[in-house]
Amino acid sequence: MAETKREIERKYEATGDAVRLPDLTRAAEVASVVDRGVAELDAVYYDTEDLRLAAHSLTLRRRTGGDDAGWHLKFPVATGIRDEIRAPLSPDVPRTLAALLRSRVRDARLTPVVRLLSSRHVRHLLDGDGALLAEVSVDAVRAQRLGPGSAGPATAWTEVEVELADEADPALLDRVEKRLRKAGLRPSHNASKLARALAETAPAPPDLPEPPATGGTTAGDHILGYLRAQRDALVGLDPAVRRDLPDSVHQMRVATRRLRSAFKSYRKILDRTVTDPLGEELKWLAGELGVDRDQEVLTERLQTRIAALPRPLLLGPVRGRLRIWSVARRSGTRRKTIAVLDSRRYLALLDTLDALLDAPPLRPAARRPAAQVLPKAVIKDYERLADRMARALELDPGEPRDVAMHEARKAAKRARYAAEAAKPALGAPAKKFAKRMKKVQTVLGDHQDSVVAREALRGLAIQAHLAGESAFTWGLLYGREAATAADRERELPEVWRRASRPKLRERLGP
Repeated sequence: MAETKREIERKYEATGDAVRLPDLTRAAEVASVVDRGVAELDAVYYDTEDLRLAAHSLTLRRRTGGDDAGWHLKFPVATGIRDEIRAPLSPDVPRTLAALLRSRVRDARLTPVVRLLSSRHVRHLLDGDGALLAEVSVDAVRAQRLGPGSAGPATAWTEVEVELADEADPALLDRVEKRLRKAGLRPSHNASKLARALAETAPAPPDLPEPPATGGTTAGDHILGYLRAQRDALVGLDPAVRRDLPDSVHQMRVATRRLRSAFKSYRKILDRTVTDPLGEELKWLAGELGVDRDQEVLTERLQTRIAALPRPLLLGPVRGRLRIWSVARRSGTRRKTIAVLDSRRYLALLDTLDALLDAPPLRPAARRPAAQVLPKAVIKDYERLADRMARALELDPGEPRDVAMHEARKAAKRARYAAEAAKPALGAPAKKFAKRMKKVQTVLGDHQDSVVAREALRGLAIQAHLAGESAFTWGLLYGREAATAADRERELPEVWRRASRPKLRERLGP
């Protein structure tokens, strides 16, 4: 069974050979320093042959010695903050940890790349009540590169590590750092011991010629940069989804949609005969991820509506009925999501996306300046949205208008994503355009959420009636959702008028 620990720490290195700690009781809150002795640690770090984990500041190690022997997998959260996921000692990489690395590793093998032997002298910083504030370690490290069948180059150094205790005030680290700096210690240039070991034991790189000057940024450069960022987000969010972190499914789904939208919007830059099949796979993935997310959003919406009702209007077991309905609809969805992420189809999608970005199918327009090509793509998506908006606004309220507004919502999202992709090249005009499109999308989105909610409320009312319960509250909520939809329909023409000002379109470019 794996467990997770949030690790907040800072590392320091000495300017000379010796490391002498100052009196840390002079740092505020620290009442005493307790010597916890020396521990001998032996850690072997694993990675792929091409160091994919290290490239993204991920570390996987098997360590013996000390009080936390076992497998440790660390994910960066922010500077100096990492989530450490631990698993018991075993001969091979635990399945729970291997799964969290699957989007990075895929079919490659995890093999030992570095061995670190550390002699760790530990001190505990305690407050006046004897509670632990932080742990200060002086580590004498010997690192050796590991290769196929033999050990490689070695290096050694000494560093100081200060790790904040659970629930302790992070400001303590600043006060301790002030004392350490006065003693001649400086923050480490390396984020981790592994990073330093890899850097100091790396083979000398070959002499390579300077790359030729590109003569400026092209439309292809911009869009490929955007696609790479979304690919990285997709791959990076995989372990967060597996860990069931808040909003991770939603953000992963957004990355798939942005990729697919960019393929459609920028067909003058990328060959659609290559991108269309990949777009269909991204659509499949977004759909699989959306099952759980859509139900979560709908449940939260209905719970909010119920909470807003006065108690006298809650007739029957309304909250219990909603809970049973939600659990029944979500049953097994998380297992299904993990199964999708473990599937060959998903891993093949990631491989295909990598291959496309490594050898992009660029069309002639990709070589032209971004300011000439990108505005036309954004405007084309805007015109597509304008056509759908005109149709939606001319229809009378009812199911055909609901469908037309949903189609307009999807077009608004695509126009927004196209502008966001162009923002680095076009600057403020694209940023403003994207903001206006988001407002349109928000109004249309709330309308569509109301359509979905009304269908769910109708089903809940039927279930309540068949169970002999009052359907009054469900009908009341249905009416309020209908009123919300009517409000959005009245609001939409003005929001669209503001978003479609001619001068905004002119500023985007030719």
